[in-house]
Amino acid sequence: MFYRCTTTNLRETFKRFFFCIFTRSMTYGDGIDKTVPELKSRMEDLENGDYVKLRGGSEDEEEGSRGESSGCSIGSVTSVWFWVKLIFLVACVGVLAFVIIKWIGPFLIEKELIPFIKWVRSTFSIPMLGLLLFASVALFPTILLPSSPSMWMAGLTFGYGKGFLLILSAASIGVTLPFLIGHLFLHKMQEWLKQYPKKAAILRAAGEGTWFHQFQAVTLIRVSPFPYMIYNYCALATGVHYGPYILGSLVGMVPEIFVSIYTGIMLRTLAVASDVRHSLSAVEIVVNVLGFCVTASATIVCTIYAKKKLSAMQSEEAETP
Repeated sequence: MFYRCTTTNLRETFKRFFFCIFTRSMTYGDGIDKTVPELKSRMEDLENGDYVKLRGGSEDEEEGSRGESSGCSIGSVTSVWFWVKLIFLVACVGVLAFVIIKWIGPFLIEKELIPFIKWVRSTFSIPMLGLLLFASVALFPTILLPSSPSMWMAGLTFGYGKGFLLILSAASIGVTLPFLIGHLFLHKMQEWLKQYPKKAAILRAAGEGTWFHQFQAVTLIRVSPFPYMIYNYCALATGVHYGPYILGSLVGMVPEIFVSIYTGIMLRTLAVASDVRHSLSAVEIVVNVLGFCVTASATIVCTIYAKKKLSAMQSEEAETP
């Protein structure tokens, strides 16, 4: 009797034990499925024979990692393509420079430049030539004609010192005449600026602020690739004063003047070498090449700096209420 009671009690105990386990598994089953859905799907994929990733992680993290890897691949492809284009551009410039130096340059120097220099020297005296160059640099900007060839000729004839003084004094007249003539077309210039708001914003930045601010803005406009002959007529419409306008114009034109003078000196050197039928020495070639590289690099750096400063001034003006 005691044995039957004990067996019965044990059976009841096991029944209650398994019943409790079953009920608890039914109660917490949903929570477990919600907690590890990815592990369950991975195990199902394992049963189907697919690859299983043991490290847990959300789909967003996986997509993010895939996006980063694809972004890195796209960035590397873009970088490679940039260098390919750069190498191709350098190669094209090198081939073009070789063709110009080897065939086009000597032909133009012998057939055009040397006869022109001889004609000028035989026709005009040095004082008369200086007066003509002064008049052309002073008047050509007023009638919207480029004065760069006259600057080249000034460098070719007078060199750095006298050529610089001649060009700078003539340029002061060349930027003053359009500024004064702009009084007659003030309202038309203001209407014209309204049609081009982006460019007008840069020009108006030069006409605001203190005296030094106007001087700095005019200098940057002269250094930048903005058409300076157009600015000569538009400057008055922006409200800039004559003092900072003339000083900023002369300071901003210094890089262009030096480039023009150096170009004229280079042309004279090549013309003399071709006329007397002898090639340049290694020292002369190195000096000319280095001088050209330094001049071109300085001009490019000044231009880039001027563009950045003008953009900063334009953004500051846009933020000002």
